[in-house]
Formats: sequence, structure tokens, C-alpha cells
Amino acid sequence: MRKNKFFCYIILILSMFFFTTKSNSNYEKTFFDFSMKSINGDLINFSDFKNKKAILLVNTASYCGFTNQYQEMQNIWDKYKNNGLLVIAVPSKTFNQEKDNEEEIKEFCEVNFNINFPITSIYDVKGDDAHEIFKWAKKNYGSSAVPKWNFHKILINKDGKIEETYSSFTKPNSNKILKKLEQLLEIKS
Repeated sequence: MRKNKFFCYIILILSMFFFTTKSNSNYEKTFFDFSMKSINGDLINFSDFKNKKAILLVNTASYCGFTNQYQEMQNIWDKYKNNGLLVIAVPSKTFNQEKDNEEEIKEFCEVNFNINFPITSIYDVKGDDAHEIFKWAKKNYGSSAVPKWNFHKILINKDGKIEETYSSFTKPNSNKILKKLEQLLEIKS
């Protein structure tokens, strides 16, 4: 009897992990229904990117230990942009590791990493003040879509829905991300 109880608890705990990361959503809105200001102050309408096969949305910060991932983001952008990939950086002060203004961030990214993919204005990425795109991600994909730290990655598919999320520790050029990207971009190995 005692073994059965222990076994039931283990099954319960494991099932909690498997069923709480993603929510089943009807996606009343898709990624393409949103917009953000660019680092230059222009409006980025995500509806303009409906022809993309994959979008990698990454919350970023200039003073973070993961900041060198900017270079990897640029590398995959260079490699896959002609295959339908869009990389978007969202600078955030949510974790208190970002510069004070967009001009400083833009200069930092251009000088240190030669970034030429889209960068948004500074936005919160979690909590009540989070940009609507991050609230949408949480609602439709669950807690794994909520950034736990800087350089959290959300991969959006061609339908404007979340395909997968990746923690800060998962590098943009990791086999895990590249394999999923190539699948979405329909690149045959």
C-alpha cells in the first residue's frame, strides 16, 4: 500500500511538469496582431512579417552576462534571413541590466556586435507592465513563455503562434534552436 501511494505521488508530480508548461489556447490573436516601437522610434507592425516562416523574439540587456548572445543572434540572422527568419531584440530593464535610453543601446549594439536586425524600444517583459506581446505569450503558451532572465527566446512559427521557448542558457546557435529553425524554415539537411 505504501509503495502504491509513493508511486501515485511520483506520477502526480511528473504530470504537473508535463502539463503546466504549455497551455492549450485558441489564439484569439496571433503575433501578427501586435506592434512595438523600434529603437529609432518608428512603429514595427508585426503584420508586415506575415510572410516570414519563423521569428525569434529575444528580450535583451546590455549589462547581462548573456550579452555575448547578441553576436550569435546576428550570426543566425545573417545565415537564415533569406530563408524566412526574422530576429527581433527587445531591450528590457525588467531585470535591471539595461542602459538608460534607446540611443545608448543602439550604439552599444552597433559598435560591439554590428547588429542590423530589428531592435525595439525598451519594454518590460513580465508582470503587469509587460508589453502586450509578452502577456499574449504567457496567455497562449503558459509560464515557459515568461522570461525568467535576459535573453529568453520565444520562437514564433509562420502562423504567428508560439512554436517553442528557450531559456537564457540556451544559446541562439545551439543545436536545439538551429534544428527547430531549420524545420520551420523548411531547410533540408
